Amino acid sequence: IADVLCDAGKPSGVRSVCVYGGTSKGPQISSLKSGVVLDEADRMLDMGFEPEVRSILGQTSSGSEDLAANHDVMQIVEVLDDRARDERLVALLEKYHKSRKNRVLVFVLYKKEASRVEDMLQRRGWKVVSISGDKAQHARTKALALFKEGSCPLMIATDVAARGLDIPDVEVVINYSFPLTTEDYVHRIGRTGRAGKKGVAHTFFMKENKGLSGELINVLREAGQIVPAALMNFGTHVKKKESKLYGAHFKEIDANAPKATKITFDSSDDEV
Repeated sequence: IADVLCDAGKPSGVRSVCVYGGTSKGPQISSLKSGVVLDEADRMLDMGFEPEVRSILGQTSSGSEDLAANHDVMQIVEVLDDRARDERLVALLEKYHKSRKNRVLVFVLYKKEASRVEDMLQRRGWKVVSISGDKAQHARTKALALFKEGSCPLMIATDVAARGLDIPDVEVVINYSFPLTTEDYVHRIGRTGRAGKKGVAHTFFMKENKGLSGELINVLREAGQIVPAALMNFGTHVKKKESKLYGAHFKEIDANAPKATKITFDSSDDEV
């Protein structure tokens, strides 16, 4: 990603910095002082962190420019039974991938599910590849290359395998299985509607996922999307003990819990 940003920024003089471990901190600190990126800034403001955000931005130079990125994604949520998913997926591919040339990314939850869905689609005549944790790295690299270059523009992926990948021009994301958290849902649908282009995210939601219905309804409402009546029937309640950022599967840290070790990041410590 850093290499792509570097190349993209050269014509306009925009610089970027990649911060990572295993190397000297000094140059990274110097680069960071010239700019700052706040990911999920809108969610920070929604949660009441406006003073903190303003404090951080107040440390930047007076001539700095504020930029914001926005994804234009139509979110469609469909409540259906587990046994109906295969036929419905094929029907959606006939709709969204009729040309068999545009990029469509199908998300599943587990590695075995990725293999099963891939086999099912191949038996039905679809050209498809998959990336998941049980595949060797060279196999994943090859599958991703085929998808990105357009030789096989239909791909099945798990959350872990796809996280952090730079996949351009994905027109449609289909959530065959709903993720474990709404944060992962947001990451998934963020694969489409990038770089000013429109995208579609079509999601299957089952009875087994009803514990996340309230969070999903909030996400849809905040984005101005249609909330289907079938989803509303599962309820709008959001569990109190969930993490505000990461959903029901991550609890907030107890105030009485042991304190974590503080790690400083300054120029006085130039070794990792």
